[in-house]
Amino acid sequence: MRDNQDIKDQLKKVRQILESKNQIVQGHIKEIKKSYLITEEEIEDNNISTRYNVPKSVEDDIQGDTDEPNKAEQAYRISGGILVIHAETMKDTELTTDDKMAFQETMDEFVSEVSDLVNFNQLNVYKDNVDWSGKIVDFDIDFYFTIGENNGLYITCDMVKVDENFTASMDKLQTFYEKFKSKWAKVIAGRKKTKPMGA
Repeated sequence: MRDNQDIKDQLKKVRQILESKNQIVQGHIKEIKKSYLITEEEIEDNNISTRYNVPKSVEDDIQGDTDEPNKAEQAYRISGGILVIHAETMKDTELTTDDKMAFQETMDEFVSEVSDLVNFNQLNVYKDNVDWSGKIVDFDIDFYFTIGENNGLYITCDMVKVDENFTASMDKLQTFYEKFKSKWAKVIAGRKKTKPMGA
């Protein structure tokens, strides 16, 4: 299907333009970002775990829009990926060694077992569930993993040719989801604290 290849070629060209060092192109990109209030943080070393706080003003806006009690969230950059821990208090958002290792292993195993051409979104850890998503570039497929109340593997794609390669990739994705579910269920269980009797 030539149309599919044309689209992929056009996307590649757009990415090349966006990553271009051309001063004119960079000027236009800055104007666009400024007009749409898009900001980016420079990260010097992708191998260092870094804490990012949600700005207080944003938290206040969110709290004003919902009836939920104030919840804390803390994001950590780990080897190029982002792990966000959501909890009732900031104390409960501390990154443990198990969290960090599980996240690193999850990304590495996905690349080796499913696809090495993947763009990961942040992995969210909540009290009773975990969700993670990304895009498998080979097939232009968005995947979404969730464990907890609505656990499952979900995909979104447009007009993908269903052939042996696609079917094999979907089988790998399904198999990896089972591994993901098992690993992150243990992480959730490890993060829960046992309450004292009578509490």
